[in-house]
Amino acid sequence: MHQILILSGKGGTGKTTVASSFIALSKAKASADCDVDAPNLHLVMGSFEQEQDHGYFGLEKAVIDGKKCILCNRCFAVCRFDAIKPGKPYQIDAMACEGCTYCSHVCPTDAISTIPFQAGTTKLFHRRDAYFSTATLRMGSGNTGKLVSEVKRRLKDAAEKTEVAILDGSPGLGCPVIASLTGVDLALMVAEPSVSGLSDLERVVASARQLQVPVAVGVNKADMNKKMSAQIELYCFKEGIPFLGTIPYDPTVLEAINNAQVLVSYDCPASAAVKAIYERTLLVLKEMHIQ
Repeated sequence: MHQILILSGKGGTGKTTVASSFIALSKAKASADCDVDAPNLHLVMGSFEQEQDHGYFGLEKAVIDGKKCILCNRCFAVCRFDAIKPGKPYQIDAMACEGCTYCSHVCPTDAISTIPFQAGTTKLFHRRDAYFSTATLRMGSGNTGKLVSEVKRRLKDAAEKTEVAILDGSPGLGCPVIASLTGVDLALMVAEPSVSGLSDLERVVASARQLQVPVAVGVNKADMNKKMSAQIELYCFKEGIPFLGTIPYDPTVLEAINNAQVLVSYDCPASAAVKAIYERTLLVLKEMHIQ
């Protein structure tokens, strides 16, 4: 399976809009939303016949056995996360607990132990021969990078014979992005024409190169700042990065989003630009001998 990842250095650049359009244009049989903190690609994916949910367990959390607790206050004294709540017996706030186990080591009666804690839920959707993988992270939980890796693993296991998968990545440049980048064949960066947009692009490109992942770039809402859009194109030229084109600001995009529709189902300037970028992406893949 060859994986094409759609990324952006920040939220709101149009990454998911481009990703959903690529899925529609390629008629991809395998796709995933790797933004486990706030997934929304499913809103335009349509209905599925089957759904498989599995709990995802991250770091273990501490629990206190009230029968053994002698109210010595030692656990409260050493906890640096304010997770210990004094009382009869003492209790632990699972949202605040980081699973460091310091409290269990100082407890004189072995009243504190750790148990698996469900940090999120992975979801695999199936529609005829198409698969869509995503997940939701429980509020306040960490381990987003591991959860993203699990999303990709489940998709690969389910659609192993599918040639190409389209992945919608996470915004920013944290653990979810690094996990999304790992092992993909091409990362398409959707940049915005601003100073921060160029800075974000440079950082993601640096990370992708460390992971030996090829990068291509497109600029969304390019006509809102033509000078910065030109600077991004110049940066790509200097770095030897394929620049696949620009997408104009188009009010029709908002209409498509509000109607939970894929942009390329509309006849508008932004839709035409996305289709052109998709065709150029195919050429890049062909040069890389992926397609």
